[in-house]
Parts: sequence; C-alpha cells; structure tokens
Amino acid sequence: MIERDFELLKILHEEQNITKAAERLHISQPALTYRIKQIEKEFGTKIILRGKKGVSFTTQGEYLVQFANKMMLEIRRTKENIQNMNNRVEGTLRIGVSSNFAHYKLPVILKKFLSKYPNVEVNVKTGWSTQVMELIQKEEVHVAIVRGGINWHHQKFQLKEEALFIASKHEIKLKDLPFLGRIQYETDVHLKHTINDWWHHTFDKPPFITMEVDKIETCKEMVLNGLGYAIFPSICLKEEDPLHRIILKDEKGEPIKRKTWLLCKDSSLELSVIKAFVEFVKDIDF
Repeated sequence: MIERDFELLKILHEEQNITKAAERLHISQPALTYRIKQIEKEFGTKIILRGKKGVSFTTQGEYLVQFANKMMLEIRRTKENIQNMNNRVEGTLRIGVSSNFAHYKLPVILKKFLSKYPNVEVNVKTGWSTQVMELIQKEEVHVAIVRGGINWHHQKFQLKEEALFIASKHEIKLKDLPFLGRIQYETDVHLKHTINDWWHHTFDKPPFITMEVDKIETCKEMVLNGLGYAIFPSICLKEEDPLHRIILKDEKGEPIKRKTWLLCKDSSLELSVIKAFVEFVKDIDF
C-alpha cells in the first residue's frame, strides 16, 4: 500500500459506492477498482463486497480502513511537526466551523489572518456544531468554532455571547405568538432545544408553523418580506435590517444567551500556525 491508498480506503468507506468514491478521488472507476484489487492481492484477502446498493467492507477491510486513518493522521502530524521546526508561521491550518459563524464572520477573519500570515494554507469544513465537534474529536481539524453548549476537556476559549430575538416585519405582541405564523429553519440541536424550552415555559400552546425552510438566510428573507416571524440568534441580524425585535428572556427576566467557542487540543498549540490563529481570533472584538 502507498500513501494514496490510505485516502482511497477512507473515501470509499465514507461513500460505500465505487462511482461516488471515484468522483471524489478524481480518478476513473476502473482505476479505483484496479487499486482495490491490488490491495487485496497484497494482503491476500477480500476487503470489499459489492452489492446492488453499493459496497460493504469485510472485517479485514474495516481493519485496513482503521489502519489507513491512523496512518493518514500520523503522516499529517509528522509533516506539521517538521514544518513547525523552523518556527515560522506556515503550513496548513484545518478549521471546522459552525455554519452560521462561517457565513457571517469567518470570511473577514480569514482574509485578515491570511493577510498577516500569507504562507498559511487554510482548509475549512463547515456544518452543525455537533458535526464540527466530531471533526475535532477525530482530529480531522486542528481548531473548531462551535456554538451553544459543549463538552470539551482541552483548550476552550469563549469568543462571543449573543442574545436570541423574535423578529418580524411589523410590530407584534409576545402574547400573540401562538396565533401568528412562524417560519422555522433547520439548525443545530442545541439551538432547537433552547428555543423549544423557552416556548414551553412561555406558552401552553404549540407554535403555529406555517413554513419550514432549510437555511436561516432563506428564513430571514421570508421574514423581511412579511411572511411570518422567526426566532434568530443575533449573529444573523444587522442593525439596519427593517425588523421589529423582541429579545428572548428566561423565567427570571434575564436575556437568553448563546455562546460561541473556539476549541483545540492541548498538543495543537505546540504548532506555530495553530497558536498564531488561536491568538489572532482571541484578540478580535466580536
């Protein structure tokens, strides 16, 4: 097996499909099939089984995938440590970022960071905070920026704290919400729970959901056009947005806040590029 085979096994295991894996690897299906046969020949065992719905890995194949993942991680660590020996801020920075933070804040942060450190290459993956947590736990990223409640026992820095708002095109009364059309969007589990808990403590009727959309930006456009109200974190609301806002408060009358965190493993800060990024982001006034 060669280094390229490690990535091949990882992606094929993720896709469970020859066609899709070949597309991600930018090779032909015959070339992918050939490499699989060569690996099977090298180890003298079958590593995948083909079926109508795709491929499945044998016990030996699953073992090889685990080995491939470990080797890819070790090779990456070795390259990073060697690059770090010259004490210059350079190399690849792998970041996992919550979708909303990535949309509203990350582009400007990266532009400024790369302007200061032009020899850094940035690899970004976005998703729900739960998905980003999985990435950093698997060491697929060096740094994670996540939102909401998190359980993390390594380096953890609070970047910002924001309120949640009921937003509508026209002024509405809090007591009327159960009877007004609400627009709902897909979001991470923690924000869903926060909003649902607030609702159940405030009203004895379920919300009147009239629209369900996949993205928070789509939801906001619907609200801006007077098609209903929605509950947003303040990160996606601008001061100039022509929206009426009501801040969410808990039973004690205190604003309900949502925190954004920057996470990394203790050992990651030994790499100059990661330390530079962490310190850079911590100094930003959000």
